[in-house]
Amino acid sequence: MKTVLQRFLEDETGATVVEYGLIVTVLSLGIVAGASQVFDAIEWLFSDSNSKLVNAFAP
Repeated sequence: MKTVLQRFLEDETGATVVEYGLIVTVLSLGIVAGASQVFDAIEWLFSDSNSKLVNAFAP
């Protein structure tokens, strides 16, 4: 039993896949959070009736 446990602890064949999966997950969450903040800022910019950008495109 001790040798089986020792082999399990020394086996690193799936560790790289797990690490890459964690990296992709963290990057994806960061991109989604950043994109939602950008969209909120753009929505605020165009919804503000006193915005210079809105007034510039007004007929």
